[in-house]
Amino acid sequence: MRYSGKQKFSRLALAEWAPLRELRTLAALAALAVLPAGLAWAAAPTTPTLQSATPVAAPAAGNAVASASSAHPVPLAIPAGEEASAADWAATLERIAGSVVAIQIDQARAFDTERNVSAQATGFVVDAERGLILTNRHVVTPGPVTAEATFLNREEVQLYPVYRDPVHDFGFYHYDPSKLRFIAPKALPLAPQAAQIGREIRVIGNNAGEQLSILAGTLARLDREAPEYGLGRYNDFNTFYIQAASGTSGGSSGSPVVDIHGRVVALNAGGATGAASSFYLPLDRVRRALQLIQQGKPVTRGTLQTEFRYRPYDELRRLGLQETTEAEVRKAQPDGTGMLVVWDVQPGSGSDGVMQPGDVLVRVNGVLVTRFEPLEAVLDDSVGASVELQLQRGGKLYTAKLQVDDLDAITPAAYLELGAAVLHTLSYQEARAFHRPVRGVFVAASGYMFDAGAVPRGALITALDSKKIDSLSDFAAAVGGLGDGARVAVRYSTIDDPNGSELRSIRIDRRWFPARQCQRDDHVGLWQCSDPPPVPPVGAPAPASTQLPRIDDKRAAELAPSLVYINFDMPYSISGVTERNYHGTGLIIDAERGLLVTDRNTVPVSMGDVRLTFGGTLEIPGDIVYIHPLHNLAVIHYDPRLIGATPVRAARLATEELKPGESVNVVGMDGGGSIQSRATTIANVDALQLPLSRSVMFRDSNIEVASLVNAPDDLVGVLSDNAGRVRGLWASFASDNGRELVQESRGISSDLVAEVLDIVRQGQPLHSFEAEFVQKTLAEARRFGLSDTWVRRISQANPGAREVLSVARLVGGSDAARVLQSGDILLAIDDKPVTQFRDVERATAAKVQVSATIWRGGGEQTLTVKTASLSGSDIDRVVEWAGATLQAPHRAISAQRGIAPEGIYVAYFEFGSPASRYGLIPGRRIVEVDGQPTPDLDAFLRQVGGRPDRSSLRIKTLSWNGAPEVITLKLDRHYWPAYELLQSATGWERHSLE
Repeated sequence: MRYSGKQKFSRLALAEWAPLRELRTLAALAALAVLPAGLAWAAAPTTPTLQSATPVAAPAAGNAVASASSAHPVPLAIPAGEEASAADWAATLERIAGSVVAIQIDQARAFDTERNVSAQATGFVVDAERGLILTNRHVVTPGPVTAEATFLNREEVQLYPVYRDPVHDFGFYHYDPSKLRFIAPKALPLAPQAAQIGREIRVIGNNAGEQLSILAGTLARLDREAPEYGLGRYNDFNTFYIQAASGTSGGSSGSPVVDIHGRVVALNAGGATGAASSFYLPLDRVRRALQLIQQGKPVTRGTLQTEFRYRPYDELRRLGLQETTEAEVRKAQPDGTGMLVVWDVQPGSGSDGVMQPGDVLVRVNGVLVTRFEPLEAVLDDSVGASVELQLQRGGKLYTAKLQVDDLDAITPAAYLELGAAVLHTLSYQEARAFHRPVRGVFVAASGYMFDAGAVPRGALITALDSKKIDSLSDFAAAVGGLGDGARVAVRYSTIDDPNGSELRSIRIDRRWFPARQCQRDDHVGLWQCSDPPPVPPVGAPAPASTQLPRIDDKRAAELAPSLVYINFDMPYSISGVTERNYHGTGLIIDAERGLLVTDRNTVPVSMGDVRLTFGGTLEIPGDIVYIHPLHNLAVIHYDPRLIGATPVRAARLATEELKPGESVNVVGMDGGGSIQSRATTIANVDALQLPLSRSVMFRDSNIEVASLVNAPDDLVGVLSDNAGRVRGLWASFASDNGRELVQESRGISSDLVAEVLDIVRQGQPLHSFEAEFVQKTLAEARRFGLSDTWVRRISQANPGAREVLSVARLVGGSDAARVLQSGDILLAIDDKPVTQFRDVERATAAKVQVSATIWRGGGEQTLTVKTASLSGSDIDRVVEWAGATLQAPHRAISAQRGIAPEGIYVAYFEFGSPASRYGLIPGRRIVEVDGQPTPDLDAFLRQVGGRPDRSSLRIKTLSWNGAPEVITLKLDRHYWPAYELLQSATGWERHSLE
């Protein structure tokens, strides 16, 4: 896989596999065989240079970086008669092409060094009778995966992981040979002994998403160091790699490297960024693993938890290698140029404190060992037993007897899913990056629960509530009795500071996401999952009281009893909102009922968890009771009993219009919850103009807002006068400019706050005209023929502004969209002139139908317009299906894009899911399944319910501009079971749909 970043090398990206339609004739194969011949080059000896213990600097552009201290072995002669013509290669490639497959993988969960992704790669048949395919470890993946193979004739079979090596970059998939009806692939023979310097090779696979690609090259080195893909990523070690000049790229991971005889001499694995160099894994240990699998035996893998590096004799002498030892080794192995040196010893292992970096390995069990393969052969056959090593340190020999550990025992094969987080015991791979003992729990995916507590992905958890955590079972036991909402203290380290630690408090989530414990089962090729025992949620907190902090600033002190700090966490990305963690300021507007108001950039939707902090010390839960459908306001309820005698009071609202030049105080809370104030002046009060949202999230319109002189950008809160009355909210508005999310603060009049308080108290719907307006001067209106009579009426209605409202945009599916047109000038509602946004809202707020007088085409018209009844519940149902988050179309789609609210809106998809694999893209609407209309979620669930696992569906979707697209999607009910979340009178509830 290819990763962006500054690392020197990258694993070959798993790219898109194109149809294999060509290559049907000998001529086509011959042409492909010679096309990349210009890439082939024979290795020329280079001058070895010393390498220090620090990482090698990044390569110059276009150059591959190899170990500067690894000398080339003496080139082996290629047997006579092996020079091959294009026709010879064509015949070979035609014979083996049917055994090479494209592999589609969906990594269903982040695990160990890998993230959850959908990707493609290459593999090839090594046992046709048993249905075994060899590919890379990072293609088989260490975690849960769903995979399929496509053969040359486009036949497709399901793949099941059989084995992935704990260290080296190879693994095996299994398929059912009986499922193939029209092709009979042959097993490609593995020939590690055929890898020789100067040998001409071909790499066959899915290179950069092209059709079956065949790239030429020449083996240049057999002893380069394993490429490094970056800290915290998968990295191979304790093996040589083979280097060749062959510019493989994305999608060719797992490709066979073949010679003219059709033998596989190596496995394609990685490449140098910016250079035409590829790195292949030798096949000695691969062949052993294959033979054991074929015999039905376990593939034993031993380790001393020590990394060795191959170093040349000149460096070994500086490390203290004795002349007699060098002479003995050179005599026994005349073709060798170096020996193995201890590079790193894992803390906490049996080797720790015995071996040290810089020690030179001489013998293992009395036998000279200078290369990786014979060392691994001994270790793999000695798991649980002891080996005797002879090493030299600083010119002195010493002997160490060490127990061989089981690599599989320090490679995780289970995970816990809790609050959308994925956790497992720390792996040997990640422990090497941390340089810590192989214990603790690794956060492979932080998910909702840990994101809300600011614990990052990649964290290593070492304690919960001061209890030591060494393994996943420790973690599961520690949280097993904690219900939804319980608090727990987490101590963890990160790879950036492995020797330090941080402490965070997180809340257990069992409501929003299902909890599952999963164990790898290579006999069936799946991770078998079970639900942990149910745990009741924690009850409401006991009532408590707190005192407000002392504040010397009189302006801030006056309003402090009315200000509350808000934390809001969204479990799912819905309604175009992708950010999930928010904080801001709330203003108490009804202390008796426990109501406070904030902006929709603090609480953007009604689905999530609200925590309110009073006086900087007392935290209680809150409930979202109203999301304003038109404006940037949200109302939250709290239980007044929970704050006891805490001295809070409702703010006094001054509802007069905000005016330019008016002196006001900005009183609010910064990011840490501290109350601050600024004295300033209103600069302007004008129409808010925000760009249309690319993600189609909420966007305010039809509102005049205040901007300030030297406006503070470090706090949100309220605008107050010197008497302590609230003139408006100093609110945060969010928009996206096509590149990033932009946040800006503006003042919202208290008049609008008072109106929303009345709506909540009365429980009445809000009626909307469903049109977005822009302001035009009367002079502009005259250009469209506006009569003198209406000019006089408008001037008399609003002498100060002399403006009219022109329709800019209509809400799709509304009655206004049926009868009005963009460009219409709205003159009056129910024969009363309207000149400002608030005039329209007040005229329609309580009416189901109005009479609208408009100017269109040079004349006056009177139209009947039905208003839309809008509630403060923006969303009440979410469905998780095939890894996609589905909902009814939210109002922003209709308001900003003019789309009628029909079909099923795709709000988000999880990477590594069927939705991600098959392109069920967020922002599209599902309108048909298998030709049947799906106007709403109920109709959709009727169409998709009861389908067997791995069955396919045909789905028609529409983009925001109505462009249709039909995709097929194959279900994965094992890793992506369907469920829904419903908002009830008591809150959100989750129900399985399986």
